[in-house]
Amino acid sequence: MSMEMAKRIELEKRGRKPSEILELNLDSCRAPSIDGLSEEFSELESLSLINVGLTSLKGFPSLPKLQKLELSDNRIQSGLQNLQGCPNLTHLSLSGNKIKEIDTLEPLKNFSELKHLDLFNCEVTQLDDYREQVFELLPNLKYLDGFDKN
Repeated sequence: MSMEMAKRIELEKRGRKPSEILELNLDSCRAPSIDGLSEEFSELESLSLINVGLTSLKGFPSLPKLQKLELSDNRIQSGLQNLQGCPNLTHLSLSGNKIKEIDTLEPLKNFSELKHLDLFNCEVTQLDDYREQVFELLPNLKYLDGFDKN
C-alpha cells in the first residue's frame, strides 16, 4: 500500500495540528484509497484530491465543517455514502470519474447544503435527461457542471 497520501498530509501540515488546518490540497499524490486522513482534521473546510487514483472512498473521515470537496480525475465508480460524515458539503466535484448511473448519486440526497455538483466527463452525463434526473434527485442543487437548473 502506498504511503504517499499519508506522507503528503504530513508535508502539508507544516508542523500544524490537524485541527488548525482549514484547507488541504493533496492533488496528484498517488493513492487508491484514503490513507492518513482522519477525523482529527475537524476544522477542514476545503479538501482537494484531484488525480490521486482513488478507486474507493471507503474510510473517508467525518469532516463536519467540510464544504468543498474536489475529487476530479479519479477512478471512483460508487460509494458516495462514505461521505455522509461531511453533512455541510456545498461543492462536490466528481468530474472525470467512472460514474455511470444516476443511482450512484442517490446518497447525495442526504446533503441538504449541496449547491454545486460537477460530473463533467463522467459517463453518467451521456444518459438521456441526465440534467433533469439529477436536479429531480437533488432538489437543493443550484448548479450542475457549472450551469444552473435553467
